[in-house]
Amino acid sequence: MTELDDWAAHVAEELGLSGLVLDVDAVLDLASVAAHNVVRPAAPLTTFLAGLAAGQAGGSADDVRDAIARATAVCETR
Repeated sequence: MTELDDWAAHVAEELGLSGLVLDVDAVLDLASVAAHNVVRPAAPLTTFLAGLAAGQAGGSADDVRDAIARATAVCETR
């Protein structure tokens, strides 16, 4: 586990998301696409919105992957 994985697990635990399986690289890839294809401040906003959409869809790993894929596609069409 990397320091960033440890940090994400710690924050998740503090937010009551114990047991969360998070693909940190996928989230960072989405942030990168948003920052480069839109504007830098779009990175945290886009990742937040993808997480919110995944949560509203049910929050499963598939929901997260789908939200990240959809948000990435939107960024790539900019």
